[in-house]
Amino acid sequence: MEIVEGCRLPVLRKNQENEDEWPLAEILSVKDTLGRKLFYVHYIDFNKRLDEWVTPDRLDMKKLQFPKKEAKTPTKNGLPGSRPSSPEREVRKSLDLNVQAASAPSRGKTLPTPKRKAETVSLASQVTPATSVPSLPSSAEATQASVYPAARETFTTKTREDEPLTSITTVTNGTTRRVLPPSQPGRKRKTCGTDEMIKVFQYNSPRTTSGCLPPGEDSQDSSDGIPTAPRMTGSLVSDRSHDDIITRMKNIDCIELGRHRLKPWYFSPYPQELTTLPILYLCEFCLKYLKSLKCLQRHLTKCNLRHPPGNEIYRKGTISFFEIDGRKNKTYSQNLCLLAKCFLDHKTLYYDTDPFLFYVMTEYDCKGFHIVGYFSKEKESTEDYNVACILTLPPYQRRGYGKLLIEFSYELSKVEGKTGTPEKPLSDLGLLSYRSYWSQTILEILMDLKSDNGERPQITINEISEITSVKKEDVISTLQYLNLINYYKGQYILTLSEDIVDGHERAMQKRHLRIDPKCLHFTPKDWSKRGKW
Repeated sequence: MEIVEGCRLPVLRKNQENEDEWPLAEILSVKDTLGRKLFYVHYIDFNKRLDEWVTPDRLDMKKLQFPKKEAKTPTKNGLPGSRPSSPEREVRKSLDLNVQAASAPSRGKTLPTPKRKAETVSLASQVTPATSVPSLPSSAEATQASVYPAARETFTTKTREDEPLTSITTVTNGTTRRVLPPSQPGRKRKTCGTDEMIKVFQYNSPRTTSGCLPPGEDSQDSSDGIPTAPRMTGSLVSDRSHDDIITRMKNIDCIELGRHRLKPWYFSPYPQELTTLPILYLCEFCLKYLKSLKCLQRHLTKCNLRHPPGNEIYRKGTISFFEIDGRKNKTYSQNLCLLAKCFLDHKTLYYDTDPFLFYVMTEYDCKGFHIVGYFSKEKESTEDYNVACILTLPPYQRRGYGKLLIEFSYELSKVEGKTGTPEKPLSDLGLLSYRSYWSQTILEILMDLKSDNGERPQITINEISEITSVKKEDVISTLQYLNLINYYKGQYILTLSEDIVDGHERAMQKRHLRIDPKCLHFTPKDWSKRGKW
C-alpha cells in the first residue's frame, strides 16, 4: 500500500506535556533520502508551524485515508465538465450575455476589482449574542489565565441587532444568577452611542464572572476579513489565492542570526539555491543572507553597520527603536520582510516596500544593536491601521517584548493625534498579545477613575479611545471579552469584580518593560505630500 500526497492518517507526535498523541495529518510531500522515505505532514486543525518531516514508523497505516477523487459533472453536447442545461439557465445565460455586451469596456482596458465595503461596528451590534472563542494553544491559554484568573460561565441572551444587551449578572450567597429587567410595553430602549456615559461599579465581594466571549463581528480576527485585493497604498495581508503545495511547506531548515539559531515556522521566498542548505546565515545588522559561515565572516569584515539603518527615535536603557523608510532603505526592508515571513503566515511579502515604515526594536551590548523584533505600518492608511506586520523573534518571545512593540505603536499614534488598530487578520499569537494589551490598558484607566461628589465615576467609550489611542471598536470588543459591560435601568454600566482587579494587579506586577514617552523623539510627517517620499 503506497502513501501518496493528499492521503490522511494518524501520525505520532509529542504534545506539550511530552505525551504521545496520534492526531490526524495530511501528507503534503514525499521524498527519498539515502534510500529512506520521508513524509511532510500537516496536522489537521493544528497551526502550520507544527508541520514537519516524519519517518514511516510514525505513521498509523491501519487508518489510512486516500484522497477522494473529484466527482465528474455530467456531459453536455459531448463536452466534459459542463452541467446539463435547463430552460431557466439558458434564459439567464442569454440575459447575462446581453448585459455583458452592453457594459463591455473598451479594448485593452480592464474593469477595476470592486473593494469590499468596510463594515461599521456599533456598540449596539457589538453587544448582540456572541460567538464562541476559537481554541488557542495551551501555552497561550496559560498566559491568558494569568491575566483573567476567574472561572467563567457563559450566559447569552438573544436580542435583536439594534437592541442593547439587557442581561445583568448579580451575586446571591456566592452563586451567580441572571436577572432580566421587566420589559415595559410601548417603551423603546435608547441605543448606546460611544459618547454615552458609562457608570463604573467595583464590587468588593468576590463573584464568579460570566463567560468572556468575543462579539459576533469580532474586530480582532475574522476568517473572511481578508481583502479581495490589496490596497493601492500597500497591504501585507495574504489573500490566500496563491497557496500551493510549495508555499505550504517550510523551505528553510535553520537560520543563524548572530548568536541565535532559529527554526522557521513557515515558507519564505528566499532564493531557491539557498533552500537546500542545512543552515542559512544572516548578518544580524544588515540582514543580508549568505550561504556559508565563511561567506558570513568575509561579509562581516566589510559590513560597517552595527545598528539598523535609519533614525534612532527612542532609547531607554538597552532598548532602542529605529525608524526605517522602506523607500530609502529598500534592501534592508526587503531582507527584514524575508526574515519575518519565516514566522508570519497571515501576511504576504511585497518587494515594493516604498509605502511602508519599519520600526525595529533592538537590544544594545558592546557588539552593537541586536534586532529583537519589529513592526511595520503604512505611511498613509485609509483604514486607521497603525500596524501592518508585527513580530517578536522567537528567542525573545514570552519576555514582554511583544507588548512593548504594541505599546510603542500606540505611543506613535498618540503623537500623531490619531486612534489606530492593527491590520486584520491577526495570527493566533498576535491576537492573544493584542487582547492582553488592550485589557491591561483599559483596566488601568478604569481603576484610576475617581468619583466626583460621592457619585460613581463615569466615562465614555470615546474618552477611553482618546486616552489610549485604541480604536473604539477594539475598546468595545475588549470590554465584552472581559464581560465588564452590562445594560441596567436604561444605561450601560461596567462592573469590576475582585477577581478581575486582582488578576490585573498580578499581571501588571510582571510587566516590567514599559515605554517612557519622555524618551521618544518622533515628529510625524504628512505623507500625503509626495515630496516627503
